[in-house]
Amino acid sequence: MAFRKKALQVFLPLVMLLLVMGSNAGGIAIYWGQNGNEGTLAETCGTGNYEFVILAFLATFGGGRTPMINLAGHCDPYSNGCTGLSSDIKSCQAKGVKVMLSIGGGAGAYSLDSSEDARQVATYLWNNYLGGQSSSRPLGPAVLDGIDFDIEGGSNQHWDDLARYLSGYSNRGKKVYLTAAPQCPFPDAWVGGALMTGLFDYVWVQFYNNPPCQYTSGDASAPDAAGSGFIPVSDLTSQVLPAIKGSAKYGGVMLWSKYYDDQTDYSASIKKAMSNDVLWYSWFYVNDLYATALNTFQMYSCYTNYML
Repeated sequence: MAFRKKALQVFLPLVMLLLVMGSNAGGIAIYWGQNGNEGTLAETCGTGNYEFVILAFLATFGGGRTPMINLAGHCDPYSNGCTGLSSDIKSCQAKGVKVMLSIGGGAGAYSLDSSEDARQVATYLWNNYLGGQSSSRPLGPAVLDGIDFDIEGGSNQHWDDLARYLSGYSNRGKKVYLTAAPQCPFPDAWVGGALMTGLFDYVWVQFYNNPPCQYTSGDASAPDAAGSGFIPVSDLTSQVLPAIKGSAKYGGVMLWSKYYDDQTDYSASIKKAMSNDVLWYSWFYVNDLYATALNTFQMYSCYTNYML
């Protein structure tokens, strides 16, 4: 996943699996924040289409860097202009929507130099976005539900330490949910070690731009995008979902991103296919405008690795 400025070039299809403990109907999650034309956060939650909204991204942190959130055209964090999102976050949560902060992304400056660096980043996240205290919370007083690890660069070191430190804050009251967006080759080159901690509540596996685990029966001619193809709603609902939603670990569909969902009405189109009688243990994710073409056999092989 990447920033808005690269949307037309690298917003490739996502197909993901989410490992979750709990039970519920299959639902839809959405990334929001990288296009100022995708509507407000409150409007996003107000559609009633999404179980999760993931704010993208905190793209600068670690290694002595000053942490900085990037929400594209929505607000200016340099002038403290994102604090107004607090009321939107609370509105979403009042509707039962979990609101997460995604750290990393496909562009940015981030890494963890040591376990101590990871501890400091965890402390920053706790005090500024979660249940801690700070005089300069970028999103205002609202308390987010957790942190999403979309690590696609920098270093593969100490993300397990960060997960442990963040998970420890769950002992202070409100649970801190942890999610991750690894690539489909198993184990993931960036957060594979972190996932082995067993601390993540949700794992969105990116089945895109990865030939060893891409679906190959879809239309691969997405405009202005390289690498992967688009999965039409009919293919998703008639072929992909029936193949996996019987799994005890299937949980739903995640879309990148709200802006693209607005262009295609993908979430509304697939919602009826989201079975209401499956346990919500994992998610199958698809980028809504440029969905990946996955070879069923190859996808299943990667799928089972993450489901074990």
